[in-house]
Amino acid sequence: MKKACITFIILISIIFCYADSGMWLPLLLKQKEAEMQSLGFKLTAEDVYSVNNSSMKDAVVLFARGCTGEIISQKGLMLTNHHCGYSYIQRYSTMENNILHNGFWAASEKEEIPCEGLFVTFLVYMEEVTEQVLKGVENAKDLKEREEIVTVNIKTTIEKMTEGTDYSAEIKSFYYGNQYYIFVNRVFHDVRLVGTPPESIGKFGGDTDNWVWPRHTGDFSLYRVYADKNGNPAAYHPDNIPLKTETFFPISLKGVDAGDFTMVFGFPGTTQQYLISDGIDLVVNYRNPPLIHQRGVRLDIMKKHMDILPEVRLMYSAKANTIANGWKKSIGENKGIHETKVLNAKEKQEKYLELFAYQTTDGAERYKILTALRSLYEIYKELETTATTLRETFQAIELGKFIETLRPQLLKEQYPWSAELKNDLLEKAEKFYPTYHKPIDKEVFVELLAYYFSTTKKEWIPAPLQKYVGVERETLQNMTKQLYEQSIFSSMETFNKFVNLASKKEIASLHKWLNENTMFLDANNALAEISKNSYTENTLPNIQRQINAKYRDWVKFAAADTTGKYFPDANLSLRVAFGKMEGFSPYNGMMYLPYTTTDGILQKEDPNIFDYIVDHKLKDLIIYKDFGPYADANGEMRVAFIASNHTTGGNSGSPVLNGNGELVGVNFDRVWEGTMSDLHYDLSRCRNISLDIRYFLFIVDKYANARHLIEEMEIRE
Repeated sequence: MKKACITFIILISIIFCYADSGMWLPLLLKQKEAEMQSLGFKLTAEDVYSVNNSSMKDAVVLFARGCTGEIISQKGLMLTNHHCGYSYIQRYSTMENNILHNGFWAASEKEEIPCEGLFVTFLVYMEEVTEQVLKGVENAKDLKEREEIVTVNIKTTIEKMTEGTDYSAEIKSFYYGNQYYIFVNRVFHDVRLVGTPPESIGKFGGDTDNWVWPRHTGDFSLYRVYADKNGNPAAYHPDNIPLKTETFFPISLKGVDAGDFTMVFGFPGTTQQYLISDGIDLVVNYRNPPLIHQRGVRLDIMKKHMDILPEVRLMYSAKANTIANGWKKSIGENKGIHETKVLNAKEKQEKYLELFAYQTTDGAERYKILTALRSLYEIYKELETTATTLRETFQAIELGKFIETLRPQLLKEQYPWSAELKNDLLEKAEKFYPTYHKPIDKEVFVELLAYYFSTTKKEWIPAPLQKYVGVERETLQNMTKQLYEQSIFSSMETFNKFVNLASKKEIASLHKWLNENTMFLDANNALAEISKNSYTENTLPNIQRQINAKYRDWVKFAAADTTGKYFPDANLSLRVAFGKMEGFSPYNGMMYLPYTTTDGILQKEDPNIFDYIVDHKLKDLIIYKDFGPYADANGEMRVAFIASNHTTGGNSGSPVLNGNGELVGVNFDRVWEGTMSDLHYDLSRCRNISLDIRYFLFIVDKYANARHLIEEMEIRE
């Protein structure tokens, strides 16, 4: 019996734990300190995270809601990825002053551009609050009551721990609710753009190179955090001053070489390392396929039009960037799962688990959790596929989405419309139409709907939409004429004229038209029905809630009870990942080197492809090897490197540090062969991609001539 019990525990460990991976809470880093030091870390856990003294965590920020940034001077200068602030760079670009295309470098603080709506979050401290959050849950009669108790406890705990301060806080769940930590923060809302390279540098390689290695992308931008005169968070004001920061990252000119220790410090977004085989199957075979197809169609149409008109390229750059990132990541994720046979391996492990479960005193009870999860996933897979196809089809058609945001207002009031309604409609039109290109949307309409109604299982199509099953492409094209050419929504001019001058008869006709054209409304209603927060029906939130409850028990006896052995899934909380700079072999007979140089930029150059156009000034600097002090020992200018740090979305912009805590890179991506690391981390092929910090310095100094920014940093030789 003892032998069987040990075998059972080993099997659980195999299923859960990837020994060479890890996204560790800095508060608990003392448990990993010896391992880090054995790899070349020369500092201590206290240097990384401390409540009582300044530490590295004070120089790391959550950038907006989904990236990381790092402070690199005493005056609040912040470095992150070009793609993290892409939408802000686009927002402040015009055809006359296209900083997305030309780059931007503020010559002084007065020239820095305030980014409305952008904020950064500094962690003050984190603390375990499991006992406070779970107080009383043992008396809950069902999941709903348990959730209500937890919600009240979280609210009470946050209020108590932030009372009398200017701090904000959030409490996050770990191990599916087995543990809880509070994160007490300070949020700064005055953030200004300081410098960004042109898109030909900051996004060199475009979507073709995205998620792949080798990379030659200068993926960085500079911002500055501002505060009031007392150093406190404040809304934008011209009298605000740069935030004075005691802690910032010094920069190393030595860089890193193969085998050197590296550490990534940032805010990884989401991983799901504890999924059973059915969970992997859900992602790979139910969620990803419709997403991949529909986004791929949209991207092809967008790029065709973007290549024709520069103004459309500027208009749709951020949209295409967002769509492409998830699209290509999902392709790589499926590819990695299939090639490493993760699904097969998990199924095999679970079969062995079943065999040994009944040879232990509590194994049979634990195995019941697995069978219950499988039953829930059978329901969840159909719901998830239905929701994904609806979302990736109907919510991707821009004009349809716009109309549905207006429908309640347009039907609410009869003639005459109030001045308040008119003003609101005109404001919404002003936001929508200038960033909308009708020819793109018309093609998207036809292609997405043709695919949806011809390939989706009939039983997965909501009842009100069943009448369109098998619809001909010609019919869809005729529908576009009615929607895009003949309706009041055909242009901003037509819409505004209607809003301002519509007669009683015309408004009545509009109401009739809206009541007859309900395809998008029906799709939205169906998606809302699937997604409603029910505790009794088969809806996504309810099934997910039950799945999470089973996972809470599933991981409890292995992960949460073995402190420091199994790291919790990423949830956009501050984490440390460590490894070393190293290449890898993606396929038999192929070897990826661990770094790239500017030679690769010239090799990829193609003036006929937008993503591979090389800026003429950069080209001259490379040809004449005018690298200044930023070249490596061989006189080469390194651009990027790969390392075995476990990262995910949210780690974009994270500082990459050497064993001395010096900045050597900026994380910006993962290799395509390893994007499945959100579900399964494989040391043999999972690598994070980082900008070599010396390339950043080279661009700022030699290319942009922004020497004043270089002088603001602490650079160590």
